[in-house]
Amino acid sequence: MPQFLSPHFTLDEMVFSQTAAREGIDNVPPPQVIENLRRLCAVLEQVRATVGNLPVVVSSGYRSAALNKAVGGSATSAHMQGLAVDFTVPRFGSTLQVAQAIALSGLEFDQLIHEYGRWVHLGLPPAGVRGRAQALSIFKETGYLAGLHARPVLA
Repeated sequence: MPQFLSPHFTLDEMVFSQTAAREGIDNVPPPQVIENLRRLCAVLEQVRATVGNLPVVVSSGYRSAALNKAVGGSATSAHMQGLAVDFTVPRFGSTLQVAQAIALSGLEFDQLIHEYGRWVHLGLPPAGVRGRAQALSIFKETGYLAGLHARPVLA
């Protein structure tokens, strides 16, 4: 029976990784990270409400240090603390439209990143810390850009 962290999100989906499965990397979070994942899932419930109660498809949640290294994540990635998630909402619209809806919703976050035009990254601050409310975009050709942008047209 799955362990639900919130009404629509399970621990299994927040820790699943094809890379971890393929490479035999242990991606079981410690108890304090599970509490962070509960907070993160509560915010994902708010995201779900923001996009008309449509399913949110998680592609990356918690990452152990070994998994984070294997996928080329930042050495300071909030994924390692269970404070970040990458996702799409295919039935809502593009990843840019999802990110824009979140930005306009009033949800509190640390970082909201439109990544490579392929997914939305949502990061929370640690408990008791106010989020920076950074809205960013990143593309292979540009690096990080302030604000939420469509794929840039390069000359």
